[in-house]
Amino acid sequence: MPMNMASGHEPQVFLYLSELLGKRIVDSEGRPIGRVLDLTGNIGGMYPPVIDVVVRLKEGRRTVMLPWQAIAVFHGTLTARPLRPEDFREPAFRSGELLLKETLLDKQVVDTDGAKIRRVNDLQFLMANKILYLVHVDVGFRGLLRRVGLERPIAFILRGLFDYVMTDQLISWKFVQPVSSPDLLRLTVAQNRLAQLHPADLADIIEELDIHQRSAVFGSLDVETAAETLEETDPKIQVSLIEGLSMESASDIIEEMSLSEAADLLGDLPRERVEGILREMEKEVAEDMKELLAHPEEKAGGLMTTSYLSFEPGVTAGEAMEKIRREAEDMDLIYYLYVVDGEERLLGVLTLRDLLVAPPATLLSDLMDTRVVSVNIEAKKERIADDFAKYGILAMPVVDDNDSLKGVILFKNLLEVVAPKLGR
Repeated sequence: MPMNMASGHEPQVFLYLSELLGKRIVDSEGRPIGRVLDLTGNIGGMYPPVIDVVVRLKEGRRTVMLPWQAIAVFHGTLTARPLRPEDFREPAFRSGELLLKETLLDKQVVDTDGAKIRRVNDLQFLMANKILYLVHVDVGFRGLLRRVGLERPIAFILRGLFDYVMTDQLISWKFVQPVSSPDLLRLTVAQNRLAQLHPADLADIIEELDIHQRSAVFGSLDVETAAETLEETDPKIQVSLIEGLSMESASDIIEEMSLSEAADLLGDLPRERVEGILREMEKEVAEDMKELLAHPEEKAGGLMTTSYLSFEPGVTAGEAMEKIRREAEDMDLIYYLYVVDGEERLLGVLTLRDLLVAPPATLLSDLMDTRVVSVNIEAKKERIADDFAKYGILAMPVVDDNDSLKGVILFKNLLEVVAPKLGR
């Protein structure tokens, strides 16, 4: 709970939206003014304050908006201070202002703390410093019972017959990301709540959403987060998401993916779409992508990435470290470093650990292990899987018939191809 909500000894009161909806607002003499239809707020903040209350007036049955700060809460009664004509506004929203019941109640949201899709059954507010803050969403059964007026009798029955005490299932608003529309995603995207999730969790959430929400959530992500999430998403959904983007946007995201993952995705897209995306890419990346697309997915050439680090044997450990610092961010693999001659023939391998502990002047030819386990570019996935299991390595170099290094297969990429068949 935000500490700055407390002020002196002023009592803090928790209120639920279900308790406020339909409640009468009275004047200082106890005469009814009208009933609450909804509350409004700008939900982009960490704990957004309520701005207005939407009221159906008793006289004339007219719907108006009153400022919430004109309302006092005392022992469950909503009392309005003396109201002026200008306090009564026709229903019209200021910038960012939304109806909270209409926007959130019974809608899906992402719990970014638990990495789950949840349904909002109620909203909990905190009254402090005469301001009403949205602090939690209620996603539990108790929230449903509260809305239909059965919370107390059901709680009494459960406690008496089964010694069971119902608990609240509340999610702090700072962990809530509404997903019901692109507008709601844009309101809170500045806080980057979805980007705080692990890409695998975000992929699971996207797969649970319907096609419209899925596209809206994916479209709200920054390029880097979108690329990481796409790598974790089911291939069929990958295709759906990319086909919903412009060529330029699709190209930007795919360029941020690992080469092997990007090539797999492009291999599932229609040819015309692939050609359009490749045209938008940087020339060097497009050429690497075309090379990978030329190989069958079930063979080594289709599983490999060309984004790795290789050096000639006369390079020193210090020089190699400098290159790694410059280029590591764009590499799919930096743990293994490959040593090749002037014609790209594979001579040896060393690990990043070998490099870190070596004196800077040491030649890579003196550090490398010449007992390199490699696989031919035409090898099938079953043979590759056997070699991974036998030698216990994290990545395997791919060579052609002349022993020229053509790429590297990451264990993760092999697992994605082999794992679905392990249970058969």
